[in-house]
Amino acid sequence: MTIEIHHDGPVGWLIFDRPDAGNAIDAQMFVDLEQAWAELDADDTVSVIVNTGNGRAFQSGLDVVQLAQDPEALKASSRQTKRAELRLTAWHCGVTKPVIAAVNGICAGGGLHFIADADIVIASSNAAFLDPHVSVGQVTAFETIGMLKKSPVESIARMAYLGRHERITADRARQLGILSEVVEPEQLRSRAQDIAETIARHPLDQLRQLKRQLWAALEVA
Repeated sequence: MTIEIHHDGPVGWLIFDRPDAGNAIDAQMFVDLEQAWAELDADDTVSVIVNTGNGRAFQSGLDVVQLAQDPEALKASSRQTKRAELRLTAWHCGVTKPVIAAVNGICAGGGLHFIADADIVIASSNAAFLDPHVSVGQVTAFETIGMLKKSPVESIARMAYLGRHERITADRARQLGILSEVVEPEQLRSRAQDIAETIARHPLDQLRQLKRQLWAALEVA
């Protein structure tokens, strides 16, 4: 498995677990992510899901090296992107529980999907956000469109146009509304747990209904 799943009381943790590859998404993680989200959403003992990463990176997007070595996986990935059929994030997979992204380091490229599609985002002080697509001859689309739900257009456009030359720090991301809280690295997981436990004091049915209403409003805004 490329994903670590564990429970801490009413909080389910979905943790990217390819630290040696910057938690990049390879062919196996494509499969594991959809299964992990479904497992946590179906578990009635879990009220809130926290998403973070092992190692120094949160999420660095597609593992283009690995996918290039696996033609079938590359075709599948390209097909999903072309048809907008991605099954990576909680929103992609229809998760109806609140999701907290706890960004523990670099979040790049396709990793921005997980920020755009989280309900709450917090980050460690050493986290950074960037979109290198244009620097490697690609055009960003879904990631930046999703990020427009959280931040003014110019800040996201600047990140997309400047590519690897523009890194948004955790403090700047908080100023831009991309996230709501910055903590020291050693406090990140405990703070995410605290926020999740506070949310979990409310009935799960109410949380599901609230999430549906909030995201429905975003879709028509």
